[in-house]
Amino acid sequence: MSTALVILAAGMGTRMNSDLPKVLHEIAGAPMLAHAMLSGLSQEPSRVIVVAGHGAEAVTAAAEEVTPFAQIVLQEAQNGTAHAVDQARAALADFDGDVLVLYGDTPFVRPETLEAMKAARARHDVVVLGFEAADPGRYGRLVMDGQHLDRIVEFKDASEEERRINLCNSGLVCANAELLFDLISAVGDNNASGEYYLTDIVGLARDRGLSAGAVTCDEAETMGINSRAELARAEAAYQARARETALEDGVTLLAPQTVHFAYDTVIGRDSVVEPNVVFGPGVTVESGARIRAFSHLEGCHVSRGGLIGPYARLRPGAELAEDVHIGNFVEVKAARIDRAAKINHLTYIGDAEVGQETNIGAGTITCNYDGVFKHVTRIGARAFIGSSSILVAPVSIGDEAMTAAGSVITRDVEPGALALARPRQETKPGMARKLMEMLRLKKARKAETE
Repeated sequence: MSTALVILAAGMGTRMNSDLPKVLHEIAGAPMLAHAMLSGLSQEPSRVIVVAGHGAEAVTAAAEEVTPFAQIVLQEAQNGTAHAVDQARAALADFDGDVLVLYGDTPFVRPETLEAMKAARARHDVVVLGFEAADPGRYGRLVMDGQHLDRIVEFKDASEEERRINLCNSGLVCANAELLFDLISAVGDNNASGEYYLTDIVGLARDRGLSAGAVTCDEAETMGINSRAELARAEAAYQARARETALEDGVTLLAPQTVHFAYDTVIGRDSVVEPNVVFGPGVTVESGARIRAFSHLEGCHVSRGGLIGPYARLRPGAELAEDVHIGNFVEVKAARIDRAAKINHLTYIGDAEVGQETNIGAGTITCNYDGVFKHVTRIGARAFIGSSSILVAPVSIGDEAMTAAGSVITRDVEPGALALARPRQETKPGMARKLMEMLRLKKARKAETE
């Protein structure tokens, strides 16, 4: 049966104390909404509906970045979760399948859990995701009748006996689309909050003689995020899991607690990551590479045998072939570095191509930006770029060519040539002593007048 996702993302998130919509606050380099959507997309849905409200334009942009097939519907006034889901009614009017209701501020639900909810639909008309809470607090409670879910009771409306139940409601629901919206039509707002609760559909279904059931998951999956403190705890939880996964996958982390991963970081086994390395989004590191301490990588690819850092920065578009060395205080952006090339010290390489086995001397800069346009520098194979060379793009350096240290290269250099582009040195005997004596005398006279 086909599946549609309805992801609730309309809340303002008052406790965040932010102009940014709550669901756009990031965990591991991606908005919470993206995490929820990616988990849902694992179920290969035929429709993706995002219910937006506060900051709808920004939420729309974030959702479409995850998948261009996302359809945005608006919840103008926040009147409860049933009211929010109901905003998707028109968008799913012609849909014949199951609806999975997810929450944009509950980013950690695993694909396996959603799969279990879909499988449970073979036994129940309505399926709810629950969890055993260490501290049930103010969560809604799942009231079970044997293997069936009898009803969900919100904390505000629960009796003392019901509040002692530890099986709590995550808010996630799976049901046939036609049935879901039919049940929502019967939901009222006669409760302590005066809102339309999605949870009421369980009792309504049972009253009609339909079956409701609960699938359970680990409490950590259902972590909802409503404040900066909870966001920080969620980030810490994500990083702890990512580090554990990396270790299990055969990656050596010399100081795991200091390494920061993005949501999509990929590192091959037998790679080594030293302390205080940060991976931004879009990084792939192949097997057998070493990322040295205090390096920052984002939007880049490091091939097998790469040696990066310490204190290196790889920016988006950095594509490194096998056995490339990128040393301390080197920045690479939008550049392809071919096999066994070395860029070891204090260098910026941007919008460039560097050939295999080429050596880039310390302090070299590719001047890629003229204030309006970016230009490309091309350096051939086995070239030698002298220290403190300034390569003013667009410019090409041929295979096995050299530039002299301190040169400003503004024209192409043919293969095998040596380019020197610096003023002739002039040496004036004794001038240094004369200059210093003149300056000291000037300083002394100034002191006398003061």
